Amino acid sequence: MTHPLIAREGWLVLLAAFAAAILATVFLGAWSIPFWIWAVFALQFFRDPARIPPGDADAVISPADGRIVAVEKVRDTYLDRDALKISVFMNVFNVHSNKSPVDGEIKGVWYTPGSFVNADLDKASTENERNALWIQTPHGDVTSVQIAGLIARRILCYARVGDKLARGQRYGFIRFGSRVDVYLPTSARTEVSIGQKVTGGRTILARW
Repeated sequence: MTHPLIAREGWLVLLAAFAAAILATVFLGAWSIPFWIWAVFALQFFRDPARIPPGDADAVISPADGRIVAVEKVRDTYLDRDALKISVFMNVFNVHSNKSPVDGEIKGVWYTPGSFVNADLDKASTENERNALWIQTPHGDVTSVQIAGLIARRILCYARVGDKLARGQRYGFIRFGSRVDVYLPTSARTEVSIGQKVTGGRTILARW
């Protein structure tokens, strides 16, 4: 199947943005520049390039493009366990489609309404609007949490209980700056560090 270059979540936004820019050019001339800036920004925001995940059987890959903002041992409240949490912060210039970090079956989906504080902050994990997936794998359980940010106001998740996801498979999208937290068994070995830039569907976050 051909992979779309532009995320389907952005088609209506792009249609409206470019239509407005064209009309503004006709009626406003040079004053249409801000409309074109917005249209180009929307085009880059909703890009969704195809990614080929690494073939390493023991690899846990990044579910999103962005920057690592947390690597720490915490309590995974979704599965009531101690876990290794790795967090990826996405700014408005990153690709915002979300991909499964592992091969596995969806055993639970939890949506939690909340605030919209800066997703770069630690408290975003517990205070912001979020959607969590429990993915069961032969190596252990993984919790992947989409978190809305300061600007993001809509989390889209297409995975349902019983679905089977492959590493790198697209399962959701967050509109505008946001974050994804990945909770792993404490035995997982970290492959990234704070501040490191990662690529969704490609960068290895940890190994089993």
